Amino acid sequence: MGAKRDYYEVLGISRSATDEAVKRAFRKLAFKYHPDRNRESGAEERFKEINEAYEVLSDPEKRGSYDRFGHAGSQGWGQPGFEGFGGLGDIFEAFFGGATASRRQGPQPGADLGCKITISLEEAAFGCEKEVEIGRTENCSLCHGVGNQPGRQPATCPNCNGAGQVRRVQRSIFGQFAHIVTCERCQGQGRIITDPCHQCRGTGKERHTRKIAVKIPPGIDNGSQIRLSGEGDAGKWGGPPGNLYVAVSLRKHKLFVRQDDDILYELPINFAQAALGDEVKVPTLDGKVMLKIQPGTQSGMVFKLKGKGIPHLWGGGYGNELVRVTVVTPQLLDENQRQLFQELAKGLDKAVMPQEEKGFFDRIKDALSGTA
Repeated sequence: MGAKRDYYEVLGISRSATDEAVKRAFRKLAFKYHPDRNRESGAEERFKEINEAYEVLSDPEKRGSYDRFGHAGSQGWGQPGFEGFGGLGDIFEAFFGGATASRRQGPQPGADLGCKITISLEEAAFGCEKEVEIGRTENCSLCHGVGNQPGRQPATCPNCNGAGQVRRVQRSIFGQFAHIVTCERCQGQGRIITDPCHQCRGTGKERHTRKIAVKIPPGIDNGSQIRLSGEGDAGKWGGPPGNLYVAVSLRKHKLFVRQDDDILYELPINFAQAALGDEVKVPTLDGKVMLKIQPGTQSGMVFKLKGKGIPHLWGGGYGNELVRVTVVTPQLLDENQRQLFQELAKGLDKAVMPQEEKGFFDRIKDALSGTA
């Protein structure tokens, strides 16, 4: 084994370094090379070397002997024990002070819950009230969440004397450190159950299935979420209950397709209605209305029924119903109908009409040719 390196060189400090500088250098290097953190080859040997140097230079008597006689002057002090050093947590504790503390457990809110409901387009448009069934944890109805039999109070925890915390002392090469931790027996409450409630067996909680009314606001959309405050699981140690989140989905409608706050309706009409115009009944979310089809209407044209869509969720009006017209070509014609269309087609060839309209009747002729 090679000769030992100079302790000052190991810590990277000068011989005139103060005690604080020695400690600061050791902390930095010990953190870097501690085997719990550094898995590289040679890190453990490097850490032992750093540990040994600090053991000597941090002690005034040992350091004085080392300064006068070198490594020979430090041999009588014994070798520092690497095994006596704890885990990486000890270094953190040394960096941030001689004691660590945890707070006493206070009231904690209960867990949030979630469920789903499916509604129709009409229910989404006009609003409604639905009922959902959920299972949740509630405070015991007999002891009201205390855990003890009614009329009996929990006792002071003998482990922490009601403080909810206990003090532990640990020794390391840094010195003696105090840890203030949550009491394991009372879970930080400072009290223990001595006479458990016979209904909840001391837990203070019960499991129940409840039916909850959910108000659906007009205009709600697919994928929206409704929050019901305080309808989740009961809190711990006097904390408030959690919330219930209801996810809303919409069923597919047989007539309408929703587009934001508008609804789309496909209206089939025949050639005569498209060419001559007509007035037809069109379904809406709240009944039927009359829609005027203009003469010369083309397939794919869209008519707007203002205010016949979905109400805006936050108020301020309604969407529209968009009626898209599809001109349907007849597929089955009797002989009389065929003759009438053929005569009409001949007459249209001689008629002078706008190019757009002429193109429309050309499509009629094509359709008739296809049935021959």
